[in-house]
Amino acid sequence: MSDQNSAPTQTSDDLVAAALGENNEVSENIALTEAFDITKETADSNQIAETLAALQSVIERNANELKNVEHELKEKRQMLKNIFENDSQLAESEQVAQEASKKAKERKAEIQNNSQAVSLKLQIAEINQGKKEIEEALSNHLVNYHQLTGSTSFDTSDGDQWDFSIRAKVKISK
Repeated sequence: MSDQNSAPTQTSDDLVAAALGENNEVSENIALTEAFDITKETADSNQIAETLAALQSVIERNANELKNVEHELKEKRQMLKNIFENDSQLAESEQVAQEASKKAKERKAEIQNNSQAVSLKLQIAEINQGKKEIEEALSNHLVNYHQLTGSTSFDTSDGDQWDFSIRAKVKISK
């Protein structure tokens, strides 16, 4: 117990002074930290401003370069177009081609109106109608077959096997 008696006794004034001293040190540290933070924010802000300025400069340079390239392309395309437009042999060939196309269209119209062609068109239309009816009936039978067997193939009388697929078709109601 003699150890406790040998230690100097602190008075309440000493304790208050020590607390205030620590408080002052903390206040000074906070002030230094705040000053450092403001300096860091300023440096960061300046860095961002410099980066932004450099980026804007690069963007402007590229935009101007693109504008120049587009202008050059426009000029070159116009020059190429002029070459085609001013070529007399090409103009003459196009005129001949237009006349030949016109003659071909006239001849096709004559053939379309020919009685034999009209008769064949009617026969083709009738055959296509019959084909659609057969396809529709076959489709219905294959759907029924698939529902019964779960299979997407069927055997023929010749021993072959034919595959088929089931499709759904949406019909919009009127």
